[in-house]
Amino acid sequence: MKLSGNTILITGGGSGIGLALAKRFVAAGNEVIICGRRETKLNEAKSEIPSLHTKVCDLSSESDREALIEWATAEFPNLNVLVNNAGIQQRVNVKNAKEPWSYYQQEITSNLEAPVHLTLRLLPSLMAKPSAAIINVSSGLAFTPGVWVPIYSATKAALHSFTISLRHQLEDTSIELIEVLPPAVNTDLGGPGLHTFGAPLDDFADAVIQGIEQEQTEIGYGGTEQRLKASREELDEHTRQAWDHFLIRTPGF
Repeated sequence: MKLSGNTILITGGGSGIGLALAKRFVAAGNEVIICGRRETKLNEAKSEIPSLHTKVCDLSSESDREALIEWATAEFPNLNVLVNNAGIQQRVNVKNAKEPWSYYQQEITSNLEAPVHLTLRLLPSLMAKPSAAIINVSSGLAFTPGVWVPIYSATKAALHSFTISLRHQLEDTSIELIEVLPPAVNTDLGGPGLHTFGAPLDDFADAVIQGIEQEQTEIGYGGTEQRLKASREELDEHTRQAWDHFLIRTPGF
């Protein structure tokens, strides 16, 4: 994927990884559109980076997604890069899952249904471009599930699988498929303060841009980079150890 001259749509671009990538794409000479649920966050991002285009969109809503697609393709006919970044992470103890189904469904819809829907709807337009890309932000938990976030982990595993299928089906088109697999990154994913131990956001975002520049199709960082090459036994052991450590840190879970 070329690093400049693109028109890029980033979901969940008002904060965290999405905003960090938006900053770098703008600096590299791209036109960038960000969308998200919280208008205040989008406005703050635009105040910091005036050239950003913003759109309020609840990706858990099919009608909102359709409106986003219609607006983006009409207003930005040169749109050639889709970054499926938005996501929700919820800690769930399945032995005490007492929330209404809509609570759990929102995580599935935002993390999996939305990127699949946006991808399928935008594919005809993207395939018509001489150069295009789809960047799916999954997670290292696609390989070693965070047992305390079982729905999140399952959606990211599914997104990883979907990305592989896309890469094969679209290999005769102009569209490049790139998967970004973050480790825990110091953002507010899951709630403020839960990932302060994670990788520095700027360091991670810089590594993603470097990976794109190096034409990597799967971009890991730290532990997730290692997991891309790990054996099944190593992945299973990592899952077990992470779960044990979580229970020690969170005895009331």
